[in-house]
This record gives sequence, structure tokens and C-alpha cells, in this order.
Amino acid sequence: MAEQLLRDPATEPTSESIAEGLAEANAAYLSFIEGLATRDIDLDWRYYPDGSAWLGKGLHKWTGARGGQKEVTAFWLSIWDGFFRVTIYVPEKARANALGLPLDPETREMVETAKQVGKLKFFPLVFDLRTDERFGTVYMLIDFRKTLT
Repeated sequence: MAEQLLRDPATEPTSESIAEGLAEANAAYLSFIEGLATRDIDLDWRYYPDGSAWLGKGLHKWTGARGGQKEVTAFWLSIWDGFFRVTIYVPEKARANALGLPLDPETREMVETAKQVGKLKFFPLVFDLRTDERFGTVYMLIDFRKTLT
């Protein structure tokens, strides 16, 4: 069973602690983080007591038409023993639009069958990443999520 890391509220994540936990997947993680910069996404690490872990919140920020600062959470990132998990919450009302994307069969099935989370009107798309193999799909869904404000 996979073990989630970064559980100590007093110890903020560092590049060293992340690299130690990810081991061979650290190169993919660094590549993923590098790709976020080209998508205007900042990764904001915070400790969340309800999940007892540090999570990276992928934030897309922009200036609205009236000059106000806007932001949308594009995804959540967590560190696990040997991989990192990216979870994208898509509004239920956007499911049909998500299915209109050029998705691979595995991701299409994930979008079709994902269940809504509790009373929230969102469904999660969860990717456990060890390599850059699925980055194209993940980035496409992050870009899609950024458009849903």
C-alpha cells in the first residue's frame, strides 16, 4: 500500500525532503514543476490538518476585467513514497466539455466514470506520476481546469 509523505506539520517541504521521498520519480517531479511555469501556475505548499499532510495547491492567478486579482485552483499535488499524485477537481457541469478534449482511452474512461465527491459538485481525476509519460494529458486537463472559473 502506498504511503503519503510530508505529514509533519512542523517540517515544511524542501526540495531535499521531496527528492528523498520521490527517489527515482524526483526527475519527473522537477520536470513537472518546470512545466507549470509555462502555464502561469504557482505551487503553494500548505499543511492541511484535515488530511494531516502538506499539499501543493496549483494556483492560476490573473487580473480580472475590472483590475481585481482572481485565482483558480487548477490541481492539488501530494508526495508519496516513490511517486507524486496530481488531483484535478472538475465541476460536474463541465464533464461533457472535458469529454470533448482529445483524451486517451484510459483518461476518457476516468472522466466518464469519476464519481462526484460528497456534496461538492466536482469529480476528481487522480494521476499517480513516476515519469513524464502522462504529462501531456495532465497538462491538457490543468489547462482545461484553468478555463473554468
